[in-house]
Amino acid sequence: MKTLIAAYSGVLRGERRAEAARSENKNKGSALSREGSGRWGVACSVILMYTFCTDCWLIAALYFTWLAFDWNTPKKGGRRSQWVRNWAVWRYFRDYFPIQLVKTHNLLTTRNYIFGYHPHGIMGLGAFCNFSTEATEVSKKFPGIRPYLATLAGNFRMPVLREYLMSGGICPVNRDTIDYLLSKNGSGNAIVIVVGGAAESLSSMPGKNAVTLRNRKGFVKLALRHGADLVPTYSFGENEVYKQVIFEEGSWGRWVQKKFQKYIGFAPCIFHGRGLFSSDTWGLVPYSKPITTVVGEPITVPKLEHPTQKDIDLYHTMYMEALVKLFDNHKTKFGLPETEVLEVN
Repeated sequence: MKTLIAAYSGVLRGERRAEAARSENKNKGSALSREGSGRWGVACSVILMYTFCTDCWLIAALYFTWLAFDWNTPKKGGRRSQWVRNWAVWRYFRDYFPIQLVKTHNLLTTRNYIFGYHPHGIMGLGAFCNFSTEATEVSKKFPGIRPYLATLAGNFRMPVLREYLMSGGICPVNRDTIDYLLSKNGSGNAIVIVVGGAAESLSSMPGKNAVTLRNRKGFVKLALRHGADLVPTYSFGENEVYKQVIFEEGSWGRWVQKKFQKYIGFAPCIFHGRGLFSSDTWGLVPYSKPITTVVGEPITVPKLEHPTQKDIDLYHTMYMEALVKLFDNHKTKFGLPETEVLEVN
């Protein structure tokens, strides 16, 4: 038993060292709640460790043995399960807000894609519902396209939680995984990256439409290296479902958030939704505000094994312009005034 635990710990240490070496992907976003997935992951780990101390210890031992052999599966696309993606609970989740997915253009199954998802919001609920479940019928709207929602690699170190994440088509947001999916997994793959990540979540608040994008160019470089088309995606209403305490720049609260973001990979947010039994009380249940995710027109990207900074800047500028255009073309349809401007930071 001790041998198994030691082996598991060794794998974790090796993975952490590998992650630290991948600085190119440090600022890529996560579409899942860091706080939420972290709590579930810790809970699963505690339960498994407790199981070692019971008569069912063999179950935990077998699982950890399996985990050691299966450790790299998330980097190769995981194990997508249509059964899990079609659970009825996701339709109830969709209808609560409600959440809808709007298609503006067809996507060719002979190409691969990188979707830039904006904004992050507090938990990226629109990204989760639209791309890691079939509640909004993403597979029917984009036939032949396999969406992979990218989240923090650390989530896949959590026993049991990792199995669920893989079954929903969720993958680690690191270079090894993205390289594999865009070069060794055929065509028709769509990697969904919440580009703004933790930094963007810190400015999430109702009534604000702002994205952290101007200096986020790593996803464009990846697209160029693999010839994957870039697809701007904007989720109207993502910032409306939670209210957050915003700390001003220079305050102690913002300093703490930035330190967490730098060294741990996520920024702790102080936020609230409604109570479980009443909308007049505070709680962690999100407010039932509509979220509409609009998938824009793909930007055709050439395959350049060694893209120059000039190439990256060119396609990054094209992407920013396409995102602003997508926002402007649809803002009035979803309750925003014609004068509303998308703030690109």
